[in-house]
Amino acid sequence: MISALLSYEFLQNAFLSGLIIGVIAPLLGLFIVVRRLALIADALSHVALAGIAGSLFLSQQVLFFAGLNPVFLGIGSAVGGSLLIEKLRGTYKHYEELAIPVIMSAGIGIGAIFISLSKGFSSDLIGYLFGSVSAVSRQDLLIVVVIAVIVIGYIRFLYKELFVLSFDAEYSRVSGINSKYIQMFFMIITALVIGASMRIVGILLVSSLMTIPVAASIQLAKSFKGALIYSIIFGEAAVIIGLISAFYLDIAPGGTIVVTSIAILLVVLAWKKGQGGRKIHAEGETI
Repeated sequence: MISALLSYEFLQNAFLSGLIIGVIAPLLGLFIVVRRLALIADALSHVALAGIAGSLFLSQQVLFFAGLNPVFLGIGSAVGGSLLIEKLRGTYKHYEELAIPVIMSAGIGIGAIFISLSKGFSSDLIGYLFGSVSAVSRQDLLIVVVIAVIVIGYIRFLYKELFVLSFDAEYSRVSGINSKYIQMFFMIITALVIGASMRIVGILLVSSLMTIPVAASIQLAKSFKGALIYSIIFGEAAVIIGLISAFYLDIAPGGTIVVTSIAILLVVLAWKKGQGGRKIHAEGETI
């Protein structure tokens, strides 16, 4: 494995991308889970699918799109979907959860149309759906690095505001925090992470890497920062084991990464059996 990693650029791209994604996906995922917005990741991933399918279809029709990385249109679609979700959440103030299935359905519907127009699933599209070790290019790696810098910078400089907004939205409003714009950028950042992760984990499975390591971490952590650390550790372990398994078994890495995440969660739950689950509080205590 080591010799192959040193010899082949695509393996280097895949593993470096995976290591970065193993940090940023669960890092952002903890904020998503605490705010009970886990389904938003699913909705945005399906909108990204529409962008990817649209890009692959247009590449058959328009010369410009033939040379364009489909990831760009996938990310653009996810970002657009995140803004639409926020708009609908504001429109349906008492039924905010309606925005998620509406945008998810739109993404699935548009994606299905483009897939039909392009005469079914191509090998490229399957790679985007479930991830691919061999398809990660140097450009994909560069995109992941840029998005990782944006995500880490966003969380680093707005950590306190995100923390307050996650645990007490009402207090964040009265305390002068500009929660509207922080929330809008949070949704955009979530879309960017989904876009960065889909080459490795796959569009249909990317939300799992953002939530399952977090589900395991909150069983062990005694504080929010502790949960962040555990989430990243579990995320990295799932990516590394999943990518190595995918390489040797010659299968889609998305499946092996998610199955590894679930295995880690089951081990943690078994270890915690009889002790009860933990719920993270803003004060850092657990019950």
